[in-house]
Amino acid sequence: MVGSEPVPGGRAAARRAAKSAGRGKGGDGKGRIRRLFTWKKMLGAFLGSCLLVIGAFIALYLYVDIPEDNAAAQAAQRQSNIYKYSDGSTLARDGEVNREIVDLSKVPKEVRYTFVAAENKSFYNDNGIDLKGTARGVLNTLMGKGAQGGSTITQQYVKNYYLSQEQTVSRKLREIVISLKVDRQMSKDEILAGYINTSYYGRNSYGIQAAAQAYYRVDADRLSVAQGAYLAALLQAPSQYDWAVASDTGKRLVKARWNYVLDNMVEEGWLDKTERQDMKFPEPEEPKPTAGLEGQKGYLIALANRQLEDQLMKEQGLTRSQAEAAVVDQGWTITLNIDKKKQSELEKAVKAQLTSKLDSKKRKVDADIQAGAVSVDPKTGKVVALYGGVDYFDHYTSNATRTDYQPASTFKPVILAAALEENAETRSGKPITANTVYDGTSKRPVVDSDGNKVGFAPENEDDENYGPITVQTAMNKSVNSVFAQMGVDVGMRNVMDVAGKLGMDVSDEQAVPAQTLGTMGASPLQMAGVYATLDNHGKKVTPSIIKAAEHNSRTVELPNPIGEQVISRESADTVTSVLTGVVDDGTARKAVANNPEHDGQKVAGKTGTSDDNKSAWFTGYTPDLVTSVGLFGEDDKTHAQTKMYGAGGFDRVNGGGFPAEIWAAYMFGVTKTDARFDLETDQGAAVQPTWTPTPTQEPTTQKPTETPTTQKPTETPTTEEPTETPTTEEPTETPTTQQPTTPPTSEPTDDVTLDPVRPDDGQ
Repeated sequence: MVGSEPVPGGRAAARRAAKSAGRGKGGDGKGRIRRLFTWKKMLGAFLGSCLLVIGAFIALYLYVDIPEDNAAAQAAQRQSNIYKYSDGSTLARDGEVNREIVDLSKVPKEVRYTFVAAENKSFYNDNGIDLKGTARGVLNTLMGKGAQGGSTITQQYVKNYYLSQEQTVSRKLREIVISLKVDRQMSKDEILAGYINTSYYGRNSYGIQAAAQAYYRVDADRLSVAQGAYLAALLQAPSQYDWAVASDTGKRLVKARWNYVLDNMVEEGWLDKTERQDMKFPEPEEPKPTAGLEGQKGYLIALANRQLEDQLMKEQGLTRSQAEAAVVDQGWTITLNIDKKKQSELEKAVKAQLTSKLDSKKRKVDADIQAGAVSVDPKTGKVVALYGGVDYFDHYTSNATRTDYQPASTFKPVILAAALEENAETRSGKPITANTVYDGTSKRPVVDSDGNKVGFAPENEDDENYGPITVQTAMNKSVNSVFAQMGVDVGMRNVMDVAGKLGMDVSDEQAVPAQTLGTMGASPLQMAGVYATLDNHGKKVTPSIIKAAEHNSRTVELPNPIGEQVISRESADTVTSVLTGVVDDGTARKAVANNPEHDGQKVAGKTGTSDDNKSAWFTGYTPDLVTSVGLFGEDDKTHAQTKMYGAGGFDRVNGGGFPAEIWAAYMFGVTKTDARFDLETDQGAAVQPTWTPTPTQEPTTQKPTETPTTQKPTETPTTEEPTETPTTEEPTETPTTQQPTTPPTSEPTDDVTLDPVRPDDGQ
């Protein structure tokens, strides 16, 4: 039938129609999206948003007025800070405002330019704000990224004079509006005068006149360009850049900024290039004493302020300069962790064991001896006592927190901790333990894992040779050659990594064999934290001097000084066990273990003395308290580091002398006599005695005929009295000449491990 014949291509057409219908259904959805997001609509939305923002800003501009003259309010806001001991009794009040407003005409024109060159080169041409920098600051605040930057001089003046240092979006928006209005209503000179007269320069000085007097003992109109450039550079971080207390890093940074300021002045045509080239850095005068900060008070307050500033920087995103301005003279009540009794006992110990024995009239070097000490509770991290120097009025730099002297052999326990933590092995593949035997020959070249010399061959104290010697005895006698080789066996990067975990300020650049002698910088505060972490079984202790900080109705949330487990308990406890040998049978024996005031306290610790006798240390601990004592040679006039040979009438000052004596005189009066170390280890002097080698002038070469046994030795460590003369890193007694019953049965070339089956030949 004709009607029943299929239409050519009919089925294909039907399929195409169906597909088209399907695409239509899906296409409706996509089409709606395309119709919704056309370029015209997107452009309209963007323009609408811009108009909304502009409208909101106009409304804000109309709403926010420049506050009334705020001079009286600013003065009222400057209130004394109150500092208290841990028991709530008052330690000191600090905060007499040192400010004097001067007319800009009394500030030399070139000096004015130093501040513009430092902070805002476009100051004379901008409209009072830095939109790019401010936008970045607002964004960072919203994202909680911390410290802000990019503010113009006008913005900084507005913040100092009209607003506060808090980092909030609302405050920043008000700052922008007020800065725009101030720039329209005030001349640039008026704004600059307001800025330099309201800024905080450190040393409790506000304004350029007070700063000129505080740093150079001149009025503002007598400042040189070089001095003005230093004051301008100082505003970035007043306490960090204060030459009198700045670390080496701080001095380097402030010099760099001083150069930056002067170079900018040349670039802008404000300073002649030849005059610039002839300028020398103008070191400021020593600070004048501030009433109420005599004795140790100034040192305690300085550390408390610094730690509070650190917390505000972390919590609110302030810069160092902003944080200082938020703390100094702001009416804080700060309770310290300082225990009044322990503080008094520490001060008495330093006087009795050191300062009373120094006589600069008899020995010039005695005037160059500085002492610092920090005492920390290892269970809480509280700094319970601190000694910063003979008097804050006489020595502005705190010896308790300075980091410019070497910790010397007090670093050796860190090397051992790294060896244990990393499960390190000697060149011959034996694990490094307290019983591992190394070659203690003086000046023995250190070699790497391939046996190649690394170019370092440290001398033992007095060039003493020990031959085969255990790690335990090497720690007791502070044998440099052993720990130099151990550091390379462990890997110096691993050593520095563990040092950082324990609380030292180190870097990968310091990962060289010479650092095994403790040649980096460290402070008694840092070393007390390192040893407190060991005492606390490997849980990080960050010493804190602040118990509470309150401002009006607000209390700052302080971080917990006790942190996470940074090394294993077994590693920490093994180091503690080994360090008891230093006290019972090593360099600290005479001053500590044999001290008449020793009343059964269990003690671990380590002496240290730099090779050139510029520093000497004893850092030690009982189960309940850690104290680090450092002595530093500092020229009484120039403040340069100097050697301490001859001080106190001794040939040299070493860690087993004055530092250990101060430590014992203080600690044995404030620590518990019945406390015991709770150690999870089977190594070290606290759990087993050690054998002591015979020092020789040449390495031991004769092979013994006996094979060592697995039984622990039964003999008690020697108790012979040490020599009377203080020493640096050599033992304070003559090592016993009696050979151990189970000596290593080899001729060591770098290490041997006591092995019950087969002695290691060290090859």
